[in-house]
Amino acid sequence: MTRLGYLGPEGTFTSMALDRWPAADGAERVAFGSVDAALAALRAGEVDGAMVPIENSVEGGVSATLDALASGDPLLVTGEVMVPVTFVLAARAGTTLADVRAVGTHSHAWAQVRGWMGARLPEAVYVPTLSTAAAAETLGEGHEARTAAAGPPPFDAAVCAPAAATLHGLEVLADGIGDMQAAVTRFVLVARPGSMPGPTGADKTTVVLFQRDDHAGGLLELLEQFAARGINMTRLESRPTKASMGSYCFSVDIEGHVRDERLGEALMGLKRICSEVRFLGSYPRADRQRATVGPQASDAHFAAARDWLGEIRDGRA
Repeated sequence: MTRLGYLGPEGTFTSMALDRWPAADGAERVAFGSVDAALAALRAGEVDGAMVPIENSVEGGVSATLDALASGDPLLVTGEVMVPVTFVLAARAGTTLADVRAVGTHSHAWAQVRGWMGARLPEAVYVPTLSTAAAAETLGEGHEARTAAAGPPPFDAAVCAPAAATLHGLEVLADGIGDMQAAVTRFVLVARPGSMPGPTGADKTTVVLFQRDDHAGGLLELLEQFAARGINMTRLESRPTKASMGSYCFSVDIEGHVRDERLGEALMGLKRICSEVRFLGSYPRADRQRATVGPQASDAHFAAARDWLGEIRDGRA
């Protein structure tokens, strides 16, 4: 990949995730203002891959990414990166905490600092921005000069990464303001369909499942496909299909690779009972944690069972 897109501008946690992606060394980096824009550019062939946030340990799934991957032309996740999330409250030089009346940041960041804000700045108004770095950039040195007909910033301080505050010449009014000090955000590198990473034994697979209809036990039928084959889920979230009220699909991460016998059989079972199974890729886990495979769920056991059935069908059993 020679041209990689990401949720920008520079200084976002997504740009930090791209810094941690070894294959990004030497590649041209293209910042986009939203996840939708980054993935649209990928589908259009303007970039070879895109780094986007998909899950946060505090807020759960990133809706914009989940929805963009569940619809439109197919894309594949080829890898993941975990980034510890640390927030600071930053402002222009000379600003004090007492001066802060409005705070700009991304919605996921705001959700992670609400407790701190409620205790320290209970009267401050929240102003949504496209990213945490965009909030810092709005307050940064020279922003008004670069923006045509720019008025004063709509907020006095930004919640952002320490790197973004430094990049844009802001002073840190408070650091470590996250309500959860061990917060982590998971990012995925997405590409157009093509070659897929091979199995490593420490893999994850992402799928989106669409039910044929809404009925009692419908979700249980989907989950049984995993349980019956000893497959552990690491994430399960429902998202509206936007077709009608009450119509939902399910975004699921499971342990294993599509080339694993147990997972291949599960996908075949899901294909049989779902109206659509959107396969979003098998890729190495960032933590390199190997899947726990039960004594009857190994590839060898599935192969033996298949051979046994073949003998019966051939009249050899």
